[in-house]
Amino acid sequence: MQVLELRDIGRLADDLDNCAIATTTLLPNTAVSHNNIQFTISHHILEGHRFAIHPIKAGEHLTSWGFPFGTALTDISIGEYVSNDAMLKELGSRNLSFSLPKAPNFTDDIPPFKLKADSLKAAVYSQQLMPTATFMGYKRDGNRGVGTRNFIALLSLTTITSGFVNFLKKQITASLTNPPNIDGIVALTHTEGHSEYANNYGLFLRTMAGFIIHPNVGAVLIVDDGQGNNERLKAYLQANDYPLNSVYHHFLSIHENFNEKLEESKLIIKRWVAQLSQHQRTPQPLSQLKIALQCGGSDAFSGISGNPLASWLAKEVIAQGGAANLAETDELVGAESYVLDNVRDKETAVTFLKVVERFKTWANRHGQSVKANPSGGNLYRGLYNIYLKSLGAATKRHPDVTLQHVIEYSQRMEAPGFYFMDSPGNDLESIAGQVGAGCNLIFFVTGNGSITNFPFVPTIKIVTTSERFKMLEADMDVDAGAYLNGRSMDMVGKDAFQYLLNVVSGQKSSGEQAGHAQVQIWRDWPLKSADGEKEIVNPVNKRQIRIKTTAQDKTLLPFKTLQNRNKYLDLIMPTSLCSGQIAQMCAERLNQVKQTKTVALPHTEGCGSPTIQEFVNIVIGYATHPHIRHCLMVEHGCEKTHNAFWRNQWLEADLDPSAFGWASIQLDGGIEPVINKMDDWFGHQTSSNPISPNKKSQIPIRLGLLSEDAVNHQTAVFAVKLIQQLLAVQGQVVLCANDYLLITKQFTEELGLVSTIPNLHFAEQPTHAGLFIMDRPSNHWVETLTGLGATGVDLMIGLVKRPLPGHPFLPLLQNHTAKAKLDFSTAFTSENLTQLSKLIQQTIDGDYTAVADQYQNHAFQITRGRLGISL
Repeated sequence: MQVLELRDIGRLADDLDNCAIATTTLLPNTAVSHNNIQFTISHHILEGHRFAIHPIKAGEHLTSWGFPFGTALTDISIGEYVSNDAMLKELGSRNLSFSLPKAPNFTDDIPPFKLKADSLKAAVYSQQLMPTATFMGYKRDGNRGVGTRNFIALLSLTTITSGFVNFLKKQITASLTNPPNIDGIVALTHTEGHSEYANNYGLFLRTMAGFIIHPNVGAVLIVDDGQGNNERLKAYLQANDYPLNSVYHHFLSIHENFNEKLEESKLIIKRWVAQLSQHQRTPQPLSQLKIALQCGGSDAFSGISGNPLASWLAKEVIAQGGAANLAETDELVGAESYVLDNVRDKETAVTFLKVVERFKTWANRHGQSVKANPSGGNLYRGLYNIYLKSLGAATKRHPDVTLQHVIEYSQRMEAPGFYFMDSPGNDLESIAGQVGAGCNLIFFVTGNGSITNFPFVPTIKIVTTSERFKMLEADMDVDAGAYLNGRSMDMVGKDAFQYLLNVVSGQKSSGEQAGHAQVQIWRDWPLKSADGEKEIVNPVNKRQIRIKTTAQDKTLLPFKTLQNRNKYLDLIMPTSLCSGQIAQMCAERLNQVKQTKTVALPHTEGCGSPTIQEFVNIVIGYATHPHIRHCLMVEHGCEKTHNAFWRNQWLEADLDPSAFGWASIQLDGGIEPVINKMDDWFGHQTSSNPISPNKKSQIPIRLGLLSEDAVNHQTAVFAVKLIQQLLAVQGQVVLCANDYLLITKQFTEELGLVSTIPNLHFAEQPTHAGLFIMDRPSNHWVETLTGLGATGVDLMIGLVKRPLPGHPFLPLLQNHTAKAKLDFSTAFTSENLTQLSKLIQQTIDGDYTAVADQYQNHAFQITRGRLGISL
């Protein structure tokens, strides 16, 4: 029998560890030798998973990087697969072809960290390994620092204005011809800023302020929806001494004529293009670099090769006077001993620990624990619990480098050195805080190959293994796996350092070349009290809602039954935030060559938040929507809601997974290969093979109805007559819980509503004709549109006071407002009601385009429920 040396099939994070990491997939009974001791492997062990290299008695700790990550439940033999409950459950859901251990042999419990002030040390590293370096950057006035890029930013302050900035970017970009010294125009959209009373409004303002004065931003258009965000942001910038006047800027409100604001914005940006084209890169010292240290799609080697390489580079930048920022609070739980092994003083250590405890308390208030952080992909790749993930993540601080600063999310970095910034483990929410704090370069370490980039700050993606780097080479930047293959860290670091200098001097990173980027801010959590251990659910009564009808209801309505629904769409449904933009890129490419329209629905969920039923309902609702012909699910590859998760959801919903397409950005080889795969899949489908179970429904019309604000008597009666006529022809109408219509006495009395208790869950598809009231976790306009669309409606009617964004593929007809002529009038006359009925028919037939669709003023946002949280 061949006996393999441990160094050939495994790796120790620390020489004193009692568990090794498999560097390749190991078969049962593989013979291994280590320190003259021979043993055999107990099970089929996946690459990146751990096995014991010393006997471990029940009650003893399992260790990696010299620190405990669990406690043995039973005696663990040398060579035995070490496994906990979470890892076994995750692997059990993956339909593997080999057997797993029957029961876990360790628990995640370890002793809590206790600070010992007399053991603290502070040894600031100052020796440079590389010669004193400069880079070519944009020196900014007002103490804004030095830009590694020169962008014009279109900053949306709320989801309501996201459609405006996206459409404006398309219009401007199409008219520009590569002006010199400008790296591009970026639309910055996100989900926050919808209420000044939101729990995260303070950090939202701080992040927006940081974006505005960021050194990579040469000019910024700041867009709100007329609800006060601009005024509050101006006051925040002034009160906190942000150098607003050192950047070209303009505040704009979109609450009247959409087209006029577009033309006004184009003139402003045209002027900025001429001004910024005159800016030049000049030599700048490395002390002007502020590096964001991030990881995502982590694996067991992140803490062995990738993160240590990032820490090597950060150490060099700090030695030359720069700064580095480590974030993701919950991903340092269990690594406190490592983080505080080299800290400036006791006060800094105590502040760090207080931030960690605050995060734990906040998670507990929402009925969650930071121990839930590892994603399904993390577990699959050997990060069994938060402690292993944290210990690996913490190696982004080099042991020689002192933790000098602890700051809040997006708080400005005003001094050199190593920082810790409070943030969630959600990669993109955390990165937004680091950029808001002033980071002008991002190191992103990934094991599985996360395709992550920020719109106006270059990202250098460091891959932990050479095999994964080769698989995704077009989308990655640095192969840290060279260290695992025998090169010294100094050799790998020096090559990466030169690449760093090239990128910050203007060379495009792989992500910039791909034209792919995402942004998301630490999301709002609606919880207001301290008793949020359980989700608060509104009652849903599955009763039939009866209303008053009249003999005239059928006579006014010109609807013809829609027997032939032949205007189907194809859908690319991203399974998480990180696959959203690539899904959109693929849809745009398909629309250039296909007759059938393809849509994608980018969103912000599936990565760093607990999976809630509302999210599941929405995805299933759109995948089976009556207007969707074929649906393909595309995963990033490392999220919680990966393709295997959704296949199980399909089975539970009695859907056939084989009727859907499945693609994986990471497993299929990156952006270009996965787009080609999706293109091929849609090309093999035929119009005679619809997958939605609702395609043959005889319901002639499905309509969603919602209001933005209080409605007057005339509008209430208008809505009642419309509903009565729709139901008279066996149509379907969906209202929303707590809608202004339902709290208007004239509406409920005229319609004959006895109760307004919901009879439909959020995003649930009703199966028969009638009136339905859909439960909803929030009153957010876009979240409501998103949930309402998932119920299977053909179109929606919005009763509004101002123009609002519509849905990506379902028409939203809006009534005229005092300052904007939109789609229809609610002035109550039989003529107006008949005109609206005709307009609905024309819209469904494709003969009328809603005003929101004419300007591509669309938004899509999945709720986080009533106790939303980021982990």
